[in-house]
Amino acid sequence: MASPLRWREDAAIGQEPDRYQPLAEINVTPMVDVMLVLLVIFMVTAPLLTVGVPLNLPKTSAAEVMQPKEPIVLSLDAQGDSYIGDERVAEADLKNRLSDLAVADPDRIVYVRGDRTISYARLMDMLGLVSTAGFTKVSLLAEEAKPK
Repeated sequence: MASPLRWREDAAIGQEPDRYQPLAEINVTPMVDVMLVLLVIFMVTAPLLTVGVPLNLPKTSAAEVMQPKEPIVLSLDAQGDSYIGDERVAEADLKNRLSDLAVADPDRIVYVRGDRTISYARLMDMLGLVSTAGFTKVSLLAEEAKPK
């Protein structure tokens, strides 16, 4: 192993050096060796950690579990416009569009978002429209209030 101290370079040949100077270079080879060993250890053990108990599972004829569909977002802005998702829908077409969506999947969730400046009556009219279209799962969305 190399000594962490070295002779002064300007000392004359054959003379004792006045003092030792610390070695200011870091040997990174041992650190790289350790890191490579750790990398190999983790590469070998990682697949072993994901393996569970080996089982011979039975077959079933049950239907696959369906992922829930993306909810419908009905938005009401301050100007009185209605939106389904990001698409603006005219007031006259809103009931038909909601009915078509309800026929396709009546268990789909409908989120109703309303601007804070719209009237309560307008919001209740939209909730009634969603209900008469055939949806049973309706939620109101709001922003979280900032703590005071």
